[in-house]
Amino acid sequence: MDTTLINILCLILLFIGILGTFLPVLPGLLLSICGLLIYKFGTDADLSILYIWVFGALTLFSVVLSYVIPAKTTKKYGGTRWGSIGSIIGTIVGIFLPIPLGFLAGMFAGVFIGELLHDSKDMKKAWKSTKGALIGFIYGTGFSFVVGVAMFLVVLLDILNVI
Repeated sequence: MDTTLINILCLILLFIGILGTFLPVLPGLLLSICGLLIYKFGTDADLSILYIWVFGALTLFSVVLSYVIPAKTTKKYGGTRWGSIGSIIGTIVGIFLPIPLGFLAGMFAGVFIGELLHDSKDMKKAWKSTKGALIGFIYGTGFSFVVGVAMFLVVLLDILNVI
């Protein structure tokens, strides 16, 4: 296969991977790391193997963070196990909603409803837990997004012979 086509394929995978950092229907950094690996081993790229190890570790770290951060921030803002369970159920249901970013709306609704099921009299606590879920989502997604963009830039700059 032509090197130019491989480079284009890699950049497309990396770009779709960036989109996947905030769209749950796409595997995010998994696509990005695949694009990076195809670029490194499918072309005669002079890219250091250190990039593979660093981005591999950051991808693994991001996967762990995407589960830990929302749970920790929700708990920090007073959330309970009910809110965490509601978040998971709401995200799954939200994926199938015919609205843009339904997964996100589902997650927040799930946290809120879960907290109200736990304590129906404390709506303020339910809103506070939902705020914690939002902050956790932003932190986790933001980290993944930055890692995805960094992978894209490393490959692009290597293709352009800048690094």
